[in-house]
This record gives sequence, C-alpha cells and structure tokens, in this order.
Amino acid sequence: MRDPKCPYFGKCGGCAMQHVEYVLQLENKKKRLAQAIGTEDIQVFSGDEWNYRNRMDMVFTPMGLGFREKGRWSVFVDVAECAISNPKLNALMKEVRDYFKGCDYFDLKKASGTFRYAVIRTPQNDSSISFVINSDSTHIGEAIDKVKAFSKITAANNVLVTYVPSITDQSTSEKFDVIKGSEMLKESFLGKEFEYSAQGFFQNNHEMATKLQEYVNGLMKKYETKEAHLLDLYGGVGTFGIINSDLFKSVTIVESFAGCIEAAKKNIARNNVKNANAIVMDAKQLKMVPLQSPLYVINDPPRAGMHPKTVEQLIKLAPEYLIYVSCNVAELEKDMKKLEKAFKLKSAALFDLFPQTNHSESVVELKKRGSNMN
Repeated sequence: MRDPKCPYFGKCGGCAMQHVEYVLQLENKKKRLAQAIGTEDIQVFSGDEWNYRNRMDMVFTPMGLGFREKGRWSVFVDVAECAISNPKLNALMKEVRDYFKGCDYFDLKKASGTFRYAVIRTPQNDSSISFVINSDSTHIGEAIDKVKAFSKITAANNVLVTYVPSITDQSTSEKFDVIKGSEMLKESFLGKEFEYSAQGFFQNNHEMATKLQEYVNGLMKKYETKEAHLLDLYGGVGTFGIINSDLFKSVTIVESFAGCIEAAKKNIARNNVKNANAIVMDAKQLKMVPLQSPLYVINDPPRAGMHPKTVEQLIKLAPEYLIYVSCNVAELEKDMKKLEKAFKLKSAALFDLFPQTNHSESVVELKKRGSNMN
C-alpha cells in the first residue's frame, strides 16, 4: 500500500486504486485477464501512471468544477487539479473553474439549472471545451453569452455549446453549436493523421494508444496479407483500418455511428488511402457487409461488448486471424467461451490505458482452427 497522490482520493468517484503500488496494479490486471482467456502468457505494456488523460467530463458545482462523489450520484467533489489528467487539461480546467465559479449550475435532485458539464479534451496538438447545458433551462441565452465571452480569453482551440435535456445524464449530443474553432479535433498515430468529433469517442491516453496501435500493426506485419482483406469492426474514425491499410488488398471499416463514418471517410482521403471504404452498419448486421477471403478482422467493441449475433457472424465468417481489442475483460471472457470453438488463442497483451483504475485494454490474437496460415 502507498499514500494516494490525489487529495480527493476516496471521496471522488474517479480513481479507485491510487493507494495500490503501480506494479501491483499491473499484476492484478494481468491476473484478471489471464482468468478471462485461460493463459498467463501475457505481455504487459504500461506508461506514465500520472497525467495521462486527455479527456475529462467535469461536472459544474457550486464552487466551480469537479466530479461526482463516490457512491453519491447527486453530490459533487470540487476539484482544483486532477492527478491523472495531463497538464494542458488541468490548465484549461483552472480557466473554466475561475471564469464560471458561481454560475447557474445544474442541480441533479431538482433537475434544474443551466450548466451541466465541461467536457475538456486535450490531444497532443489540439484542445476543446464543450459546455454541456440543460436544453430545458430558461437561461440558455445568458449561458451562451457567457461562453462566448470566455471563448475570447481561453487557450482552448475549440469551444462548443452542447444541448442535453434535463431528464438525461449525457455529456455529448448531436445538438451543439460551435462557438470557436471547430467540432473536429486532430490526432496522429504511426504517421497517419486523424480527425474526430469532440462529441465522439477517442482513446484518452495517447502514449498507450500509440503502443497499442504499434503492437497490432506488428501482428499484422507477421501475416501474409498482400492478397487478403481486412475488416475493421467497430472501426470508429478508422484508425486500425487506415494504419494497416498498406498491408492489405482492401479494407472495410464498419461502425454504427454515422458521425464516425463521416470522419473515417475524410481520414481515408486525408491519408491518401486508396483501398479502404467505410460503412455505417450495426455490427450485429455483419452478414449484410460484402466481404472477401482470405479475411482478417480487427474487432474493437465498446465497453458494452458484442451482441450475440455479432459473435455468431464472426464465427461464420471464419477469418484467418481475429484480433480482439477489448476494454472490458468481463465481456471478453464471455465472448471467448463462444469464440474458442472456432479459434485458438495465439497471443495476448495487456495495455494499461487507465492507471489508478480497475480498467485496462487488452489485445487477444486468435487464429482460425485448422488454418494453414502462418
């Protein structure tokens, strides 16, 4: 055991493991993954255990800005600085705290008030703040004027106002206005450039996400894929598909969120990729996607995991290799029980994208049973 670095630890509902030595955190995560996949032969990749996050969804509080109290959804912990957020994010957090202190914050119990969240994102060479406000408030005009004034003095490249109804607890929405800059943020991996929406998902630990991309790309380079086809399932804005596109004859990126596919198509063009296409499709309708053989799959489902129909379709497709990227070890464990009938485990790796928490990312390499592929 060790002394937590953060003064809010134990009260804030965020980090849960700061009191545990980092080496032991990694050991515990490895043990849990080993239990899920049935082998202890797991590579472990880690990076900076502090100041790694480039996204925080912060709640407006009576004192300024903070997080929910652990175990008490309607109580806030005012936070001046976050130990796991990167320095640029903490600097923008201070700007928001200082400028909006005493604002008309949203009261969860009363379901009234205006300012709900400040979603702060600070990728390597960009930054944004999305002010999430109650669309049922009678003070929206005043709130927007305040955000506009703030946008003139903030260091953030992009400032948005996002509208959500009082009856939901969301920090993103398709209804938003750009006050400054753009809704799109920029990031790069392995020499490829990507844009993604401030309203969408993107990995929040650049150092470790880069290591993960390098590892998956390394797996792909071992295969004989020049005449093969790649399916990037749950592809988001196309990172896996685009990064590995030069190894394959063709690439199909499948994602259910239309905004991500729109960005993926732009990222395909931006990186001058000629052999990839992007399709808006729910993964459970995978049988409707035209795919060719030999097929390789990179599968990166959300935390909720895969629909049973998606698992069934993956088994029927029988790709030569299935690279399963998971952010939820419980869902991975559940799916592995089904997939092991058609695939055998070849390798596994753990990537600690979320130090000080119980979460991690893993990459499991599965080979089709009976395949003669290397």
